[in-house]
Amino acid sequence: MALADQDGRRLSRLVAIMQRLLAPDGCPWDREQSLQTLRPYVIEEAHEVVDAIDTGSPDDLREELGDLLLQIVFQSELARAQGWFGPDDVVDAICDKLIRRHPHVFAGEKVSGTAEVLANWEAIKAVEKKDRGVLDGVPKALPALLRALRVGEKAARVGFDWPEPAGARAKVDEELAELDAAIASGDAKAIESELGDVFFALCSVARKQELDPEAALRGTLDRFTERVRAAEAIAKSRGQDLSSLGPAALDQLWNEVKATAAK
Repeated sequence: MALADQDGRRLSRLVAIMQRLLAPDGCPWDREQSLQTLRPYVIEEAHEVVDAIDTGSPDDLREELGDLLLQIVFQSELARAQGWFGPDDVVDAICDKLIRRHPHVFAGEKVSGTAEVLANWEAIKAVEKKDRGVLDGVPKALPALLRALRVGEKAARVGFDWPEPAGARAKVDEELAELDAAIASGDAKAIESELGDVFFALCSVARKQELDPEAALRGTLDRFTERVRAAEAIAKSRGQDLSSLGPAALDQLWNEVKATAAK
């Protein structure tokens, strides 16, 4: 179907297929699933969507978005079986939320720009979730770096923040000193606690610089992976194996790879 003609009506086809799979004479594997057994798939599919975004492949992104949508429809049908809600209720809920939180689009309110849009969104959300605490909306199941970023953002909205980025950077030095002291003490629990504080402080630096700590770490891991592979290739071309090289040889090889990558 042409892009201009698509309006989402095909979603009903996916719902019908899922209902067929869950029917008494449907797929045994699908019928054995529960919200709990599907939980890891939701996380996995979301990460695969992110990978597709990063690779820039439209075909991969279309496929991975479909896999993630399947999880939404699958769980909606399991919820229907429990008598909780169905797929249309899920769609209606997000539609109603979008309309409520965009009064400048659907209710004729005037806004000066993005900053006011975000402020209005948070104000409306606060009314809707008036019984929630400041940090209650941050899922504990988020990856730790992303959760740290979201916790920092929400805390900052009520004043728990440094007025300037330099304050967050100074906190890193403070936490590193405490980590060094914990390491010197040999207390494993203290080391773990202080290491967590260092990570949180670094996430605050990223937030104050308007950077995504997850993306920053992924970039570092990608570069590290590429350099290790390059080092393996060089060693192999010389009839060597990385595991057979000593620290000095590995360091020399690593610097060689870095110098090549910098060109």
